[in-house]
Amino acid sequence: MKSFEIPEFYRSGFIGEIKKLRKLTDPKKNDTLPTLLDFGPVRFIIARHFGFCFGVENAIEISYQAIEENPDKRIFLLSQMIHNPVVNDDLYDRGIRFIMDPHGKMFIEWSELTKDDIVIIPAFGTTLEIEQRLKDMDINVAKYNTTCPFVERVWKKSEKLGQDHHSIIIHGKHMHEETKATFSHANATSPSIIIRDLEEAKILGKVISGEYDKSVFYSSFENRYSKGFDPDKDLKKVGVVNQTTMLASETQEISDYIKGIYIQKFGEEKSKDHFADTRDTLCYATNDNQEATKGLLEHEADLAIVVGGYNSSNTSHIVHLLEQKFPTYFINTEKEIESDKGIWHFNYEAQERIFTKDYLPKKDVLTVVLTSGASCPDSQVEMVIDRILSFFDNTNSKKKVLDLILNY
Repeated sequence: MKSFEIPEFYRSGFIGEIKKLRKLTDPKKNDTLPTLLDFGPVRFIIARHFGFCFGVENAIEISYQAIEENPDKRIFLLSQMIHNPVVNDDLYDRGIRFIMDPHGKMFIEWSELTKDDIVIIPAFGTTLEIEQRLKDMDINVAKYNTTCPFVERVWKKSEKLGQDHHSIIIHGKHMHEETKATFSHANATSPSIIIRDLEEAKILGKVISGEYDKSVFYSSFENRYSKGFDPDKDLKKVGVVNQTTMLASETQEISDYIKGIYIQKFGEEKSKDHFADTRDTLCYATNDNQEATKGLLEHEADLAIVVGGYNSSNTSHIVHLLEQKFPTYFINTEKEIESDKGIWHFNYEAQERIFTKDYLPKKDVLTVVLTSGASCPDSQVEMVIDRILSFFDNTNSKKKVLDLILNY
């Protein structure tokens, strides 16, 4: 896989050595079991896969390249580069300005841009409408387009499905930048609809089977279907694609459910004319990180800490998985760990930051599950380790931990 040039302060020598050791012993990434870091009074069980993915490193490299190559020009990002405050704050500190927030609220009006400005398209991609607006202003949108190749793969799959006269069902969060972009690209060639979860898939399934009529479709999916979408004709042939950071298992569950509806309606053989198998739209990094998180669930620990941006979709799903077994604390940096007595963390479902006291159980040996999202620098994970270690005496050195490293 390509090696990217990204700032060294995003990397971690300690975490890098651990990943290197795991890669040597498991080059094909077949082993999803975590790694035990034994510091004596505190032990960390860290996931097999976590941290920057291919698409994130690609986006960061291009962004810093844009800064270096254009010292005398204004540089803008359409929105946040990735959903991580450390990365976005550093880009802002280096002079990059954000045109809008992740929800589409404008910070800078389009009329303020000129053809001499540099505009970076973030890793999530953008809509065809915004891309055309920039082209109409003679702004080069290709040079610093950081759209993740795996997001573009979903777009290509959607285009092919449209050419084969399938409508597109997008599993995603309809307000997420990536889902908006995918909807725009899918809608260019095919009627499209966004669904959030299996429960919404079941509503759609009852529309497909005829149990519910059009009115239920239009009320249930308001503002989430393409203009002119007619359930009577546009649900005869469908394919499912996803926002690449959703739970892979949930996307598969939705696909299996929708496929089952067509099997019931048309029979096993004829259902293939109505439902397209699109499981290859799942992002490899999302899938790897989620499988590694499941590996963490096979072990015992006192608590779990997940590091990442609070608006990061892929990180939120890791949190959701770990919450099934451990007291789980979702933090964006080590600064959220106020002391050994209290921690600030994010409740994703309630969308609020909360404070929890006495989160570290008093034990002779404390065990902490630790992982991060695909947009979190490894350096942040090491800082969290350092912060927790600062609460304990007589801990093993990192060198000794690396010498003793075990596959847990």
